[in-house]
Amino acid sequence: MRPEDVVTAERLSAEAFREVDRRSLRPGDAEPSLRSPERAAGWVSRTEHLLRTDPGGCWVAEDADGSLAGFATSFVRDTTWFLATYAVRPGLQGQGLGRQLLDAAMGHGRHCLHGMLSASSDPAATRRYLLAGFRLHPQMYLTGTLDRSVLPVVEHVREGTPADTDLMDSVDRRARGAAHGPDHALMQSIWRPLVSERGTGQGYAYVGHDGSLALLAATDRRTATRLLWAVLADGPAEPTVPHLTAANPWALDVGVQARLDVRTEGYLALRGMRPPAPYVHNGALL
Repeated sequence: MRPEDVVTAERLSAEAFREVDRRSLRPGDAEPSLRSPERAAGWVSRTEHLLRTDPGGCWVAEDADGSLAGFATSFVRDTTWFLATYAVRPGLQGQGLGRQLLDAAMGHGRHCLHGMLSASSDPAATRRYLLAGFRLHPQMYLTGTLDRSVLPVVEHVREGTPADTDLMDSVDRRARGAAHGPDHALMQSIWRPLVSERGTGQGYAYVGHDGSLALLAATDRRTATRLLWAVLADGPAEPTVPHLTAANPWALDVGVQARLDVRTEGYLALRGMRPPAPYVHNGALL
């Protein structure tokens, strides 16, 4: 991948994932749409960041005329390889491009002990991950209208700053086995960081532009629970808490108390590692 590919890759990605969402529509679901300009700009910023930190993990496939047919972006942090995203242009699936792109990206992590990615429910993609040696762990989402009458008083949570990055990396290594490293600077520039630091535990969370949880990591369940309540308390009336695995029942306990609904969507795909906990991963930066 080259810098001039990124904007085109964003549009291809948006169109490809809209098609996946259309195929998996459930009764009552809204018609999928392309990303908003704000979300598209965030996608471009994140991909440009990965292209700077891990150019060897970012690949494209081109048609004979040089137009973009597909792409994959991946990165290595400590001893873990992560797939941020990959997509093939609608109409070109089933021709082997996806497998070639995934193989190229995985080559960037050939010396890594572990692998991690967040997958949609697309059957073709999940089959490919299974063949690549990943174990699939179903993901759950919390959605619905928050019951603010049950919100507890949250203490010992403060605004995060770049000075907290070392603490965050330490928590990352305990929760998921690898620090986010240079990704924290990006996340701190686009999301609101929260930190909880006590003698009994440490943790942090990132809050997205819409007030919903973007990522959470902690050394213990009590700290993780405190951070999630803090995010919900300051968030929208109808929050979304994505990417929950069965390894994180504390988050489901919060959802039940907050009167939120639980639904399943997609998988956390892992190789050589257990589901991170206490941890709520981000879809792309994991």
